[in-house]
Amino acid sequence: MTPSLARDFFETGFSVIQAATTDGGPGLLTAYFAPEYESRHIADDVFDAPVLPRPEGWTRGWVGPERAEIEALAPLGQALAWMRTEDLFFLQIQGSGYLTFEDGSRARAAYAGDNGRPFVGIARPMAEQGLLPPNGTSGEAIRTWLAEHRGPQARAVTALNPRYIYFSLAPDDGGHPAGAAGIPLPERRAIAVDPASWTYGDLVWISADGGNLPGARNSYRGLVMALDTGAAIRGPVRADFYMGRGPLAGEEAGTVRHPLRMWRLIPR
Repeated sequence: MTPSLARDFFETGFSVIQAATTDGGPGLLTAYFAPEYESRHIADDVFDAPVLPRPEGWTRGWVGPERAEIEALAPLGQALAWMRTEDLFFLQIQGSGYLTFEDGSRARAAYAGDNGRPFVGIARPMAEQGLLPPNGTSGEAIRTWLAEHRGPQARAVTALNPRYIYFSLAPDDGGHPAGAAGIPLPERRAIAVDPASWTYGDLVWISADGGNLPGARNSYRGLVMALDTGAAIRGPVRADFYMGRGPLAGEEAGTVRHPLRMWRLIPR
């Protein structure tokens, strides 16, 4: 299909309705990716953070212990894998990722549930406590600090976020993780949205200009599909853009914080 035919298809086959914030201003576009991390089958001094399955009897909407209590009372014999503290923390923020073990085997870590607690960012409290400078709270800075303070200090800081994510492991098929809609996320064509405002499978045109983080691209514009959600994605003009998997995708995802406009495409 040529670009002109594609344009005619959408212009004649769909109506377009702009999503609006309560004040009429722009919303926010951020981005996420599927990280790839080293892991171990057996814990050691460096890989000492357990990847845990969801508790027996877990149900959607369950509210369980906060992160600190889960980590203190974790049934270590049930650990699916062992990771560095900083890597597990960021894997839980992303919600899924890929693990490479010491024997070369690989697995996909998929979101299996959570403890029902709200997500709390740790950048601001780390700056308030003087652990990082106010203008130096990037994801990489947080990761570096956690790596340099593994053990009780790092766990005390990660515990500032009470939310905890449980995982399941499956073989790595070389593809991309499934979103909340239950299908693999197409790289740079999927967004996470608030399911209170959007329906999985919605076609969405996004336009995001004026990112101001170091290394940010000028804009993101294009047709994407609502296929995922996340704890921090709330509101009708809020989206998280799936960049893909691996370190390059992660590097770009960390620069996305752009004012956002969104339009819903509705079949005529």
